Amino acid sequence: MRLLLAEDDTALGRATCVYMMRDGHAVDWVTNGNQLIELTGKFDYDCVLLDLGLPELSGRDCLVNMRSRELTTPVIVTTAQGFRDHRIHLLDLGADDYLVKPYDLAELSARVKAIVRRSQVVNPPAQTQQSFGPLTLMPASNSVLWHGNTVVLTAKEFRVLEALLQRQNRIVTRQQLEAEIYGWNESVGSNAIEVHIHHLRRKISGELIQTVRGVGYQVGTL
Repeated sequence: MRLLLAEDDTALGRATCVYMMRDGHAVDWVTNGNQLIELTGKFDYDCVLLDLGLPELSGRDCLVNMRSRELTTPVIVTTAQGFRDHRIHLLDLGADDYLVKPYDLAELSARVKAIVRRSQVVNPPAQTQQSFGPLTLMPASNSVLWHGNTVVLTAKEFRVLEALLQRQNRIVTRQQLEAEIYGWNESVGSNAIEVHIHHLRRKISGELIQTVRGVGYQVGTL
């Protein structure tokens, strides 16, 4: 999943980013409301983690802005205020869930997964399954079948494979794959994509992904 974290507390933002990335998510982290508005206008996110106390434009105003643009992206609000009327007001404005600080990161991650699952039931992806010869990807469950047998992939390996299959007839550059699976402020190793490609070839088939030297990658002929 690709998450947008809006949090101006540096320590909390960094800790949340690290935890969510270890849990297999790509995370874009912003520290003010104007940045959030800009990114939600450019990219589609699976979930937004929204601190109410943002500078420049408050989290409340960001939430109102998103819903006024008819964005249905799930939003989890985080704030130090836990009064009942405050929670009710934010839920009425369009928040999907609410966590009072300090929150447990494992609980936050579980809530993200639960909300995204519910969102996909209401708004199912246009394509629930992708097939390429004997290979089948099921994005809803992040699972892969090869000749009918389950292949265990990491979250990032799955996303690399999914990105390539979505562009079956095109060459995909390393930079495009990095943008697809990593947050824009996430540190990426110079050979990270090559490592994921190597693991996919080893786990599935050496013929699965072709290297187009000096350009990028594309799925091969199976």
